Amino acid sequence: MTQVLETSVENRNFNRTDLSWPVSLWLPEANRFFNGRTINVAKGGALLSLPMSTPVRPGHVVEINFPRTVNLAKKKGQFARIKTGKVIRVQRDSLISDATIGVAVQFA
Repeated sequence: MTQVLETSVENRNFNRTDLSWPVSLWLPEANRFFNGRTINVAKGGALLSLPMSTPVRPGHVVEINFPRTVNLAKKKGQFARIKTGKVIRVQRDSLISDATIGVAVQFA
């Protein structure tokens, strides 16, 4: 019996910060928004928790709407920060525990 070992290479260029913040992901292929939360964020991307029904896959280009608090919106002049990015990974390990998927997005 042959055993296969997998090696994982870390490709992150920025430190991640754990952060649970509400987000809306615009998926052009579905022509709609999907609401979720961030799991962690970095300067170069974010890991999102979205409903398992979200029909997203690696390679999709998406827009993420990060809503701001009222005070921050007054200071910045906008009620949301919108980032465009590319889906690089979809994790399905939370399907059974909480009916969500993890979606890793690299900002453009």
